[in-house]
Amino acid sequence: MLKKMNEALEYIESHLDDEVDFKEIERITGTSIYHFRRMFSFLSGMSLGEYIRNRKLSNATFDLLHGGLSVTDTAFKYGYESVDGFSRAFRDWAGISPSEVKKNNTLKSFPKLSFQLTVRGGMDMEYKIEKKEAFRIVGVSKRVPIQFEGENPEIMKLAQSITPEQREKMRSLANMEPYQVVNASYNFDDGWQEEKGSLDHMIGFLTTKESGFDGLDVVEVPALTWAIFSCRGEFPKVMQDTMAKIAAEWLPSSDYEFVDAPGITFTGDLSDRSNVYSEIWFAVKKKDE
Repeated sequence: MLKKMNEALEYIESHLDDEVDFKEIERITGTSIYHFRRMFSFLSGMSLGEYIRNRKLSNATFDLLHGGLSVTDTAFKYGYESVDGFSRAFRDWAGISPSEVKKNNTLKSFPKLSFQLTVRGGMDMEYKIEKKEAFRIVGVSKRVPIQFEGENPEIMKLAQSITPEQREKMRSLANMEPYQVVNASYNFDDGWQEEKGSLDHMIGFLTTKESGFDGLDVVEVPALTWAIFSCRGEFPKVMQDTMAKIAAEWLPSSDYEFVDAPGITFTGDLSDRSNVYSEIWFAVKKKDE
């Protein structure tokens, strides 16, 4: 998989002053662009869009300083619709305007990435692959800031906002594992990989029932295959560490890729927060499907 991702990076590199065709990236990698974007971000720590933008601006710096191009020609070469738009993006990235590059003989660069395999250890991951028919997540949701580490205060406020009547109703609808409250995250903003933006977060239960949802939010989930990971330890640190390792270590070496669906987590008894059982559900599919 890493070999194919590096081939995709070479393709992107050859089209920085042209249109990057995401269908071609899918052909090169043999995966969906959704999966490629997620894998890229987990491995690199930035979004694919940010990487392409930074590489274009890095090359633009060289063209301004050594290529003899004007600011206007450089802006249009790298796909900007206006010089003002290019200048704003360049200043945000480099801290100076394009004209200052030529005037001050200043060069800032952003090197091309390549992915290499690094073997890490220290955490066993127990998981199972299960096919599940279509179901619904029924509960209470809210748009919250993205936060990778620690407990998200906005999610805690969401939990506190749920009324006893809502909890009773949600429990009455639950008719599939884990038969207890789950957390689901979906509709991530672009840039979520850098812990920017927000996402929709729901606290609720899983059900196959088709009605009786008045006063509750509902997320429809189609029939999918799920990789279900279990872990135990300090909450939420161990669960968050496991999520990072799933994407950075397990997925690249597996036969699976991500599918666009809510990420679901379940936590057991929280009375001893140093020893909490958790489950993490990712929707996946075989790479050759």
